Amino acid sequence: MRPSLLPFVALSATVSAQLLVPLLRNPSTPHPFGRDQAPLMDPAGPGPAMPPSGSSPAEPPASAGGGVVLSDVMGRDRSINLFAGFVRDIESAARRLEDPSHNTTVLAPLNSAVEKLPRKPWEDPREYGALGPNAYEGGDGHERAQRNLRRFVEAHLVPASPWQEGQKIKTVGGDRDIWWEEKDGTRLIQPGSIEIVSVAGNVENGQVWIIKNVRNYSE
Repeated sequence: MRPSLLPFVALSATVSAQLLVPLLRNPSTPHPFGRDQAPLMDPAGPGPAMPPSGSSPAEPPASAGGGVVLSDVMGRDRSINLFAGFVRDIESAARRLEDPSHNTTVLAPLNSAVEKLPRKPWEDPREYGALGPNAYEGGDGHERAQRNLRRFVEAHLVPASPWQEGQKIKTVGGDRDIWWEEKDGTRLIQPGSIEIVSVAGNVENGQVWIIKNVRNYSE
């Protein structure tokens, strides 16, 4: 059994020193992107996520505007800072969240959901089976890890905002159609009945929805 995930965070390269960039490290397997940073704590802490109101997540209060985009708010909620760090590692995803002309609904899994995964988001058991324990070492290993992490991230980016209830749409990664619905007062991503915990950001180019579990991105 491999060691459990250990989240690490590093100071984000932004004007605000309050944003954190998390990293995962496996003691036996180096981070595929070659980083070695000590954990830092943010004494100020982020602001709380906005709980779902009586209105639909797709019909939130008016955006704060002022040119604020998804990349500005992704790292502010510590409960999702693992996923925020993965987004920063994928250049195409990071660029999308910086672009005010591309609206996106970000389905950001809780840190606890990422930590419960049977493997790290950049690992594929089939590649371990074919290539052995060093599958993610060296240049080729880095490329495999980057490809797998990109698949994970893009499976949690919906290229629409507002995203209406019942509207079926493929994620940025192009996997099967997903949609959301409300049942007994709880909003769920389908398929999979993944609970929408809260809305952590509502900005010019979309929203960040915190979700309770990771989507099945391996299909």
